[in-house]
Amino acid sequence: MAIRQAYGVFSGWQGALPSFMTRVTTRSAAISMPAALPRPHYRKALAMTDPIAETSAAPPRRALPEGAAACDAVTVWLIVVIVMVFAMVVVGGVTRLTQSGLSIVDWNPIMGAIPPLSDAAWMDAFNAYKQFPEYQRINYGMTLAEFKAIFLIEYFHRLWGRLIGLAFALPLAWFVVRGRVRGALAWKLGGVLLLGGAQGLMGWIMVQSGLIDNPSVSAYRLTAHLMIAVAIYLILLWMVLGRMLTPSGATGLRRPALIALTLALVTVASGGFVAGLDAGMTYNTFPLMDGQLVPDGLLMLDPVWRNPFENVAMVQFDHRVLAVTSVFAVLWLGLRAARSMAAGRPRTAALASAAMVLLQGALGITTLVLVVPVSLGAAHQAGAMVLIALLTWTLFECRRSSQATA
Repeated sequence: MAIRQAYGVFSGWQGALPSFMTRVTTRSAAISMPAALPRPHYRKALAMTDPIAETSAAPPRRALPEGAAACDAVTVWLIVVIVMVFAMVVVGGVTRLTQSGLSIVDWNPIMGAIPPLSDAAWMDAFNAYKQFPEYQRINYGMTLAEFKAIFLIEYFHRLWGRLIGLAFALPLAWFVVRGRVRGALAWKLGGVLLLGGAQGLMGWIMVQSGLIDNPSVSAYRLTAHLMIAVAIYLILLWMVLGRMLTPSGATGLRRPALIALTLALVTVASGGFVAGLDAGMTYNTFPLMDGQLVPDGLLMLDPVWRNPFENVAMVQFDHRVLAVTSVFAVLWLGLRAARSMAAGRPRTAALASAAMVLLQGALGITTLVLVVPVSLGAAHQAGAMVLIALLTWTLFECRRSSQATA
């Protein structure tokens, strides 16, 4: 009986074997047919005929948001440099607010990167500082400890500038050699490198202006120093936007965005003259100046063209007027976007600019009324950099997609 059952099982297995072999042969033929195809097509054919291969295939890559591009190594590098330039402007503001800029009386781009490392070296630096008017007229009797405090602020300011130069020049050379940066982009970035060199040179020219009879740097040179930094910041930001985003073509916001950005930049330049003349240390009320909306003595200098740049009263008055005008211009931009634009990047950028300009206005008034504390003064300068970045983003979104360039 057992032998008969075993024979039945064997017979059933023997009958099923040809059918099983036929299925295997058919499947193997289906898999091997596209072997001559390129590898991607082979994988596709395999997935279509083999459910196991289909389930083990790599998951598809996540699609990028509409209008966005890949954030490659060059873009990340440019973003790092932008952040460093932003920090440099803020550190420069702190240097000015603490009256530290004239504490290092020589310019040595290479060896100047090494600070005094011994008591004798500190005394040499202090004795050199004593030979110039700032010590003799303003800081006479300053202790070595007090000198070290302002020296280290200016030292860090200069060191950070050197680090920005290295962080820009060395990766640029590497990307050019590797072919990651070439053509028009290479020329543009080479121009930015030259602009950075001019920025460092202007910094020393500015310092030199305060190492003479009047221990105060030239407001003209300080403003030029500031605006070169702003130019580098915005040029790099525009490049990054072009690499990461496709413009939305919100042409209806182009004019108000351009007006708002122009006014904000002129206000920043005006702030350079305010800093250069220490104009924020007077008329510390708002909205009145010395009890009046329009103070006396606005045109006291001769020739008259000097007043907007050298007359403390007029320099502060101009900065107030420009700031208030900028606030209304940016709020108008935000209102236009809120009324006419659907949800999207242009509307977001414009509304963010409107919110930032209100914060920046509040910071400016508070800084003035409290007679320019260092922390608030630095925050006010940082706020200006954030505002012009948001306005630049808004203006970028107003371009047509065909105009986008790296």
